[in-house]
Amino acid sequence: MNFKEVIGIDVSKNTIDVCIHLSEKSSEFANTNKGIKGFLGWVKEHLKDLSGVLFVYEHTGMYSHTLTVVLQEMGCHYYIIAPALDIKRSMGIVRGKDDQVDAKRIALYGYRLREEITPTKERFESITTLKSLMTLRSKLVRQLSAHKTTLKEQKGIYRAKDFKFIFETQQRLIHYLTKQIKSVEAQMQEVVNSHIALKTNMDLMLSIKGVGRQMATTMLIVTENFSKFDSSRKFASYCGVAPFAYQSGTSIKGRNRVSPLANKNIKSLAHMCAVSAIQHNSEMKIYYQKRVEKGKSKMSTLNIIRNKLIARIFAVIQRQTPYVDTLRFVA
Repeated sequence: MNFKEVIGIDVSKNTIDVCIHLSEKSSEFANTNKGIKGFLGWVKEHLKDLSGVLFVYEHTGMYSHTLTVVLQEMGCHYYIIAPALDIKRSMGIVRGKDDQVDAKRIALYGYRLREEITPTKERFESITTLKSLMTLRSKLVRQLSAHKTTLKEQKGIYRAKDFKFIFETQQRLIHYLTKQIKSVEAQMQEVVNSHIALKTNMDLMLSIKGVGRQMATTMLIVTENFSKFDSSRKFASYCGVAPFAYQSGTSIKGRNRVSPLANKNIKSLAHMCAVSAIQHNSEMKIYYQKRVEKGKSKMSTLNIIRNKLIARIFAVIQRQTPYVDTLRFVA
């Protein structure tokens, strides 16, 4: 879609700084429901028709949530830049930080790419809820891990009778956090079960040996129920498991390697799924053992398995049929 005008928005905790690109009109509004509606009223004063206008802003977590909700309610076209690294790389060397200047840069970025940009699709409210629950779970898991590590180290150094109160307090915290993590996971499953499309895709992913509930839930969140990525190759590149060539001229011919520009969280989960797959999936186990016996790198082989699992996830979603392990039908 060819947009006639682009509005850049720099979102912060309390305010949004905005810039209409062609007319170079700038202003600042409160980052509240009322403030954002006031912003849209201000836009209509300068641009009568919003059908050809694209609102562009960076993904800033919960700070951009209200803006997204209001734009959806008003039927506006918007594009969320994620990750923000895209725009940082497009600006070159920049000194200092100014919200109004950032809004102008975002507007310019959007205007240059207006013919290529596909507006961000409306997100299910269930996805937003799932994402918040997953963030909460991650925080609780980190706290649980910290308490377990501290308790283990203290028990190896201090005498129990001298540190009885500290040991018991930490043990109670560990018990409490474990209980809360299970509660959050139950709530996440309830959210998935309440939405037929999420439930269907979750079950399809879980039909693949090696793919666990955490990986499947994260896939639903990151891909927004598979609406943001249309192929496994694009997703593999996004999460840093797709190998890229490393060569130049005739002198530099290095090995293919994965890029450090990646979603490290999903990459870590994919790695754990690959490790699980070679333990519980006979096909993957045989493949892994054969490559290792040939002297191939273990990490390189694990990366291939990560790619295979991602490809299978996208295959079952696109076909809308569970994965079938054909190896068990072989005589």
